[in-house]
Amino acid sequence: MVSKKLKICMSVSALFLIIVIAVIVALIFTVFKIKDPVVTVHPIIGPGSLSVTNLSSSVFIPTLITITNPNYGDFRSVNSTGHVNYDGNVVADIPLASNFIPARSQINISSNAEFNVAKMIEDPKFLLDIASGTLNFTSDAVMPGKVIILKFIKMKATTHSSCDISLGIVSNRVHVESNCVTKIKI
Repeated sequence: MVSKKLKICMSVSALFLIIVIAVIVALIFTVFKIKDPVVTVHPIIGPGSLSVTNLSSSVFIPTLITITNPNYGDFRSVNSTGHVNYDGNVVADIPLASNFIPARSQINISSNAEFNVAKMIEDPKFLLDIASGTLNFTSDAVMPGKVIILKFIKMKATTHSSCDISLGIVSNRVHVESNCVTKIKI
């Protein structure tokens, strides 16, 4: 037969284990729940940066991408490329270098968007949009990488980012607005 002291010890141990498991599950579904990062795209367009001398050439526009990681895990991405679309056609590529985004922080990534001016001008909608003073673009980027939680748990993850970018050109002033939706998949 099992002694009374052993039964009490086993009961207390089982109760303690149940409490620890409940706390861990509660933390996983609340505090450690994966949240989507916040991405903002800021093309840096200064005076004269949109002038093109050769319409068949490419125009490089410096771009600042701000990424906010609201999670308790770090994210390490690998090299990838984002694409800018105009009226359904890819008109620019944005190289995204590998980065380390610490938990609960924000980083800025600088890159150059290489716009193919000839592709944009070939589009029949381009002249109408220039006349209206607004060019609307969409951008898509996929950043594969790893999520690192508590310095030793590593999981593969991929972020998918889609942005609507509106470029307003009024009396030699350029106004840029971007609205991005980003999802992380583990």
